[in-house]
Amino acid sequence: MQALYAHELSGDSVDHVVKTILEPLQANKGSYHFARHLVKKTIEQSADLDCIIRAKVTNWDFKRIAVLDRLILRMGICELLFFRDIPPKVSMNEAIELAKLFSTERSGQFINGVLDSVMTDVKEKGPDIVLSGAVAKAGRGLFEGSPSKPEETLSDPS
Repeated sequence: MQALYAHELSGDSVDHVVKTILEPLQANKGSYHFARHLVKKTIEQSADLDCIIRAKVTNWDFKRIAVLDRLILRMGICELLFFRDIPPKVSMNEAIELAKLFSTERSGQFINGVLDSVMTDVKEKGPDIVLSGAVAKAGRGLFEGSPSKPEETLSDPS
Protein backbone atom coordinates (compact mmCIF):
# COMPACT_ATOMS: atom_id res chain seq x y z
CA MET A 1 0.00 0.00 0.00
CA GLN A 2 2.81 2.38 0.94
CA ALA A 3 4.53 1.79 -2.41
CA LEU A 4 1.32 2.46 -4.36
CA TYR A 5 0.74 5.62 -2.36
CA ALA A 6 4.31 6.81 -2.92
CA HIS A 7 4.01 6.19 -6.66
CA GLU A 8 0.63 7.93 -6.88
CA LEU A 9 1.79 11.06 -5.08
CA SER A 10 5.39 11.33 -6.27
CA GLY A 11 5.07 10.19 -9.86
CA ASP A 12 8.41 8.40 -9.42
CA SER A 13 9.09 5.37 -11.60
CA VAL A 14 7.75 2.03 -10.48
CA ASP A 15 11.28 0.66 -10.18
CA HIS A 16 12.38 3.56 -7.98
CA VAL A 17 9.37 3.19 -5.69
CA VAL A 18 9.81 -0.58 -5.47
CA LYS A 19 13.50 -0.21 -4.64
CA THR A 20 12.93 2.54 -2.09
CA ILE A 21 9.83 1.26 -0.31
CA LEU A 22 10.09 -2.51 -0.64
CA GLU A 23 13.85 -2.87 -0.07
CA PRO A 24 13.43 -3.78 3.64
CA LEU A 25 11.27 -6.79 2.67
CA GLN A 26 14.11 -8.50 0.82
CA ALA A 27 15.03 -10.50 3.92
CA ASN A 28 11.75 -12.39 3.40
CA LYS A 29 11.99 -13.37 -0.27
CA GLY A 30 8.38 -14.58 -0.53
CA SER A 31 6.93 -11.37 0.88
CA TYR A 32 9.25 -9.23 -1.20
CA HIS A 33 8.46 -11.00 -4.48
CA PHE A 34 4.72 -10.97 -3.79
CA ALA A 35 4.70 -7.28 -2.80
CA ARG A 36 6.82 -6.32 -5.81
CA HIS A 37 4.61 -8.27 -8.19
CA LEU A 38 1.40 -6.84 -6.69
CA VAL A 39 2.69 -3.26 -6.83
CA LYS A 40 3.96 -3.58 -10.41
CA LYS A 41 0.80 -5.33 -11.65
CA THR A 42 -1.48 -2.82 -9.92
CA ILE A 43 0.38 0.13 -11.42
CA GLU A 44 0.65 -1.53 -14.84
CA GLN A 45 -3.11 -2.19 -14.91
CA SER A 46 -4.19 1.05 -13.18
CA ALA A 47 -5.99 2.54 -16.20
CA ASP A 48 -8.07 -0.62 -16.70
CA LEU A 49 -8.65 -0.99 -12.96
CA ASP A 50 -9.85 2.62 -12.82
CA CYS A 51 -12.34 1.87 -15.62
CA ILE A 52 -13.75 -0.97 -13.55
CA ILE A 53 -13.98 1.28 -10.49
CA ARG A 54 -15.70 4.04 -12.49
CA ALA A 55 -18.29 1.55 -13.74
CA LYS A 56 -19.06 0.54 -10.15
CA VAL A 57 -19.27 4.01 -8.60
CA THR A 58 -21.69 5.70 -10.97
CA ASN A 59 -23.03 7.95 -8.19
CA TRP A 60 -19.57 9.19 -7.28
CA ASP A 61 -17.21 11.59 -8.99
CA PHE A 62 -14.14 9.40 -9.47
CA LYS A 63 -11.77 12.27 -8.71
CA ARG A 64 -13.45 12.82 -5.34
CA ILE A 65 -12.85 9.27 -4.13
CA ALA A 66 -10.19 9.40 -1.41
CA VAL A 67 -6.75 8.58 -2.79
CA LEU A 68 -6.29 5.71 -0.34
CA ASP A 69 -9.69 4.26 -1.22
CA ARG A 70 -8.84 4.41 -4.92
CA LEU A 71 -5.49 2.69 -4.32
CA ILE A 72 -7.05 0.03 -2.10
CA LEU A 73 -9.69 -0.64 -4.77
CA ARG A 74 -7.05 -0.92 -7.50
CA MET A 75 -5.02 -3.34 -5.43
CA GLY A 76 -8.07 -5.39 -4.40
CA ILE A 77 -9.41 -5.66 -7.94
CA CYS A 78 -5.94 -6.51 -9.21
CA GLU A 79 -5.77 -9.39 -6.73
CA LEU A 80 -9.27 -10.57 -7.72
CA LEU A 81 -8.38 -10.62 -11.41
CA PHE A 82 -4.72 -11.61 -11.57
CA PHE A 83 -3.71 -13.42 -8.37
CA ARG A 84 -5.56 -16.68 -8.75
CA ASP A 85 -3.84 -18.33 -5.80
CA ILE A 86 -5.47 -15.91 -3.35
CA PRO A 87 -9.09 -16.70 -2.44
CA PRO A 88 -11.36 -13.75 -3.36
CA LYS A 89 -12.67 -13.41 0.19
CA VAL A 90 -9.11 -13.05 1.48
CA SER A 91 -8.43 -10.28 -1.05
CA MET A 92 -11.65 -8.54 -0.09
CA ASN A 93 -11.08 -8.84 3.65
CA GLU A 94 -7.53 -7.50 3.37
CA ALA A 95 -8.74 -4.52 1.34
CA ILE A 96 -11.55 -3.79 3.80
CA GLU A 97 -9.16 -3.97 6.76
CA LEU A 98 -6.69 -1.62 5.03
CA ALA A 99 -9.52 0.84 4.41
CA LYS A 100 -10.67 0.70 8.03
CA LEU A 101 -7.12 1.15 9.29
CA PHE A 102 -5.82 3.86 6.96
CA SER A 103 -8.76 5.67 5.38
CA THR A 104 -12.06 7.21 6.43
CA GLU A 105 -14.72 5.88 8.80
CA ARG A 106 -16.96 4.77 5.92
CA SER A 107 -14.23 3.46 3.63
CA GLY A 108 -14.56 -0.17 4.72
CA GLN A 109 -18.21 -0.30 3.63
CA PHE A 110 -17.44 1.51 0.38
CA ILE A 111 -14.54 -0.83 -0.48
CA ASN A 112 -16.66 -3.86 0.43
CA GLY A 113 -19.50 -2.76 -1.85
CA VAL A 114 -17.29 -2.12 -4.86
CA LEU A 115 -15.21 -5.29 -4.50
CA ASP A 116 -18.30 -7.42 -3.89
CA SER A 117 -19.81 -6.09 -7.11
CA VAL A 118 -16.60 -6.81 -9.05
CA MET A 119 -16.41 -10.31 -7.57
CA THR A 120 -20.03 -10.96 -8.58
CA ASP A 121 -19.26 -9.84 -12.15
CA VAL A 122 -16.24 -12.12 -12.34
CA LYS A 123 -18.28 -15.08 -11.08
CA GLU A 124 -21.21 -14.41 -13.43
CA LYS A 125 -19.53 -13.11 -16.58
CA GLY A 126 -15.98 -14.31 -16.30
CA PRO A 127 -12.88 -12.21 -15.88
CA ASP A 128 -12.39 -11.65 -19.61
CA ILE A 129 -15.60 -9.64 -19.63
CA VAL A 130 -14.54 -7.73 -16.52
CA LEU A 131 -11.04 -7.08 -17.86
CA SER A 132 -9.54 -8.39 -21.07
CA GLY A 133 -6.83 -10.92 -20.32
CA ALA A 134 -7.71 -11.35 -16.65
CA VAL A 135 -7.30 -14.74 -15.05
CA ALA A 136 -10.26 -16.46 -13.37
CA LYS A 137 -9.91 -18.04 -9.97
CA ALA A 138 -10.73 -21.68 -9.25
CA GLY A 139 -10.42 -24.25 -6.48
CA ARG A 140 -11.71 -24.43 -2.96
CA GLY A 141 -12.95 -20.98 -1.98
CA LEU A 142 -11.95 -19.58 -5.37
CA PHE A 143 -13.91 -18.68 -8.50
CA GLU A 144 -15.30 -21.53 -10.58
CA GLY A 145 -14.43 -22.14 -14.23
CA SER A 146 -10.79 -21.11 -14.13
CA PRO A 147 -8.56 -21.86 -17.09
CA SER A 148 -6.24 -24.83 -16.61
CA LYS A 149 -3.03 -22.83 -17.05
CA PRO A 150 -2.40 -20.64 -14.00
CA GLU A 151 -0.62 -17.31 -14.23
CA GLU A 152 2.64 -17.11 -12.33
CA THR A 153 2.32 -14.66 -9.48
CA LEU A 154 5.56 -15.00 -7.58
CA SER A 155 8.24 -15.96 -10.07
CA ASP A 156 9.11 -12.61 -11.58
CA PRO A 157 12.61 -12.69 -13.11
CA SER A 158 13.22 -8.96 -12.63
